[in-house]
Amino acid sequence: MPLRQTLIGFSWLLVVLVVWDLVWKALALWKAARHRQKIWFVFLLLINSVGILPIIYLQFFQKDRSASK
Repeated sequence: MPLRQTLIGFSWLLVVLVVWDLVWKALALWKAARHRQKIWFVFLLLINSVGILPIIYLQFFQKDRSASK
């Protein structure tokens, strides 16, 4: 029984991590595509980093909104 409960616990953790990564990746891909940053789009699409790379992109490397106006 303890092994089964442990596996169920890890299953929920995996689901949470997949949803977390999907949300951040979708947001970062959308922003990279809107700003025509092709290299970032490819990196974000191919590298699975549990949300770390998309968060880094969104915080430090996306084009500033005020610069485009």
